[in-house]
Amino acid sequence: MRAMSGEHVTEAVAGCLELLREAVDRDWRSVRAGRVEWDCHTTAVHVADDLVAYAANLAGRARDAYVPFDLTLHEDTDNAGLLHVVETTGALLAAAVATAPPGVRAFHPHPFRSADREGFAAMGVAEVLLHTHDMAEGLGLAYEPPAELAESVLTSIFPHVQPGPEPWPTLLWATGRGELPGRDPVTEWRWYNNLVLPTERLTLTGIRPAAARDLALGGDGGFDWLGGAPEDGTRDSARMLVKAYEAGVHRPEFTSFALVRTEDGRAVGALGFHGAPDEEGRVEIGYNLGEAARGQGYATEALRALCGWALARDDVRTVYARARQANSPSHAVLVRAGFTPAGAIDDRLVAYELQ
Repeated sequence: MRAMSGEHVTEAVAGCLELLREAVDRDWRSVRAGRVEWDCHTTAVHVADDLVAYAANLAGRARDAYVPFDLTLHEDTDNAGLLHVVETTGALLAAAVATAPPGVRAFHPHPFRSADREGFAAMGVAEVLLHTHDMAEGLGLAYEPPAELAESVLTSIFPHVQPGPEPWPTLLWATGRGELPGRDPVTEWRWYNNLVLPTERLTLTGIRPAAARDLALGGDGGFDWLGGAPEDGTRDSARMLVKAYEAGVHRPEFTSFALVRTEDGRAVGALGFHGAPDEEGRVEIGYNLGEAARGQGYATEALRALCGWALARDDVRTVYARARQANSPSHAVLVRAGFTPAGAIDDRLVAYELQ
């Protein structure tokens, strides 16, 4: 599966235009767009507005709010002209995504206040696919986008949604637009961009299910790894993430993180949670570094940042870790990060806790 890119945006917009041109001569203002409260004309304007807003935020590196401008159509703009606007704003977003460096993030309010180029591409594609569906439903047109587009959206910004039998019906269900056998209707929903935590020398970058799947299969997950490839432990944690995602129990804030070195953008290792906190507020954490990155304090720096973030939450009271008894460097890292020994687990492992 390809990471979300400008090509996905272009493909989604092209499918929208092809469909809506079938009804370009109809009065879109008099037709409600499916289950949303807008008419089809307002919905199409909304799509264009989101596309250009995402492009502007990413290209302008917006930090705390959307770039302060609005999209306004000329009063005499007809449906054909409106579709030209959708096409143009889609091209702007595709270009912004294609030219943004991998580590660049810009403002988006939900839920962690920022998104990267993949997130903006995924949000743009989601807006196009879902609102094209809405307009098609109102206009009585048949619409189903390519399955890969829907699956890419799900694995990028819906990491909390358990995959269904087919990606497109699952995305419709996840956004309150359809039903899935055995699942309750969705009445409120939100997408999730990945969480990113900066430290002095690193950026802890949340790994999405799509990237985790690639890592589990032997790929690089979209990261430039110091030494050419991630450690086996990183691939193991990626497999755990994929398993949780497929079971529908993955929490996007309690994920695995790539440790990306600020100075050169290379991933030096990974750390992350083994799942969400239990009922007592206890969450387990694990980590590993590439051999060339060891002995430089990266693991301690990353652990302090992630544990500090976790313990500031209301649902976390204790961070738990395990280390092999013979692995004295790992013991030292945990102690420097503030953990205290909590007893031997067996003849191989020792437990540590931070409260």
